[in-house]
Amino acid sequence: MKKILVASSALVAVAFAGQAQASEKISLSVSGYMEQWIGVADQDNNAVDNVNAFQSDTEVHFKGATTLDNGIEVGAAIEFEGEGGNSGTMVDEQYLYVNGGFGQVKLGAEDGAAADMGISAPAVGPVGANDGDMPNWVTLAVTPDTVPAGGDSKRLTYYTPSLGGFKAGISYADDDSSENDDKVTSGDNRVSGGVEYSGDFDGVSVAVAVTGEHMGEGEWYSVGANVGFGAFTIGGSAMRRDAEFGYGQNVTANIGTGTGGNRTTADDDKHYDIGVSYAMDAASVSLTYAYAEDDSSNTSTGSDEVSAIDLGLAYTLGAGVTWKSSVFWFDSEGQDAGTADDNEGYGVVTGLALSF
Repeated sequence: MKKILVASSALVAVAFAGQAQASEKISLSVSGYMEQWIGVADQDNNAVDNVNAFQSDTEVHFKGATTLDNGIEVGAAIEFEGEGGNSGTMVDEQYLYVNGGFGQVKLGAEDGAAADMGISAPAVGPVGANDGDMPNWVTLAVTPDTVPAGGDSKRLTYYTPSLGGFKAGISYADDDSSENDDKVTSGDNRVSGGVEYSGDFDGVSVAVAVTGEHMGEGEWYSVGANVGFGAFTIGGSAMRRDAEFGYGQNVTANIGTGTGGNRTTADDDKHYDIGVSYAMDAASVSLTYAYAEDDSSNTSTGSDEVSAIDLGLAYTLGAGVTWKSSVFWFDSEGQDAGTADDNEGYGVVTGLALSF
């Protein structure tokens, strides 16, 4: 019997090796984007009136895949930052993936299921009111973010196949603060997941997602939906984060962001947004409102609150070239009046977004 088992194992190994050799070797393709923006801002806090008149965001992506003889696809993705990367490196994300009839498995440093599946209100401008670049131009007490998923931690992610428009995903990061470092021990394990649905009904498109994450003693959860009909898309989202989210980490800073510290005496955080967009040939416009309320201290009785509105424009000039502009307004109220976070104003940003 032992000889038979050994011989069978050898045959399986040889068969799998034959499949791998028969498939084509992975060749990486190059893609990415470059965004260059010019903007001005006027804020009541004169100490930081204009953060910077110029902003940019550039990434170069290398991706490739091969299909084994059994039909399973194996691929890799590596993304490099143009302005510096996470943890002192130029690498943003790096992971491998396996696709098949069973769904998709991803392993490496990447966003995770909650970030990938989350839905928020439509916005086409370069700034955005929800989880956008507004803090690059003005000072806010807190940034509205209805899908506050963790960063590119090293994690394992699984997505189910899409069945009748429904799809689910789940991710696990053993060390939330570990991105591309060799060893980091200051984080906590993080479980994130989501369920989404997308479908079309007589010219009406519907997309709905419920996402969330658990870390430490708490969690956050979010629901978002977009409905498209004709040239219009209307949508919104809402998020609630437990005060205990992140409790148990070896991190005491950034209490207000939910990434560390003990906030068990604070109230839950509440964020939401709502917006509409309209597409006409090569142009599209959007109007988005977002609100955030964070009780960002375990000792203070106050809350940080921000209301933001973004009017966005996007116009496709040619293949891979889009001109985008935003006009935005904001009102930021910090717990301590008179601080840099107690601020209001507006700004205008314009520039080009290139994809290649």
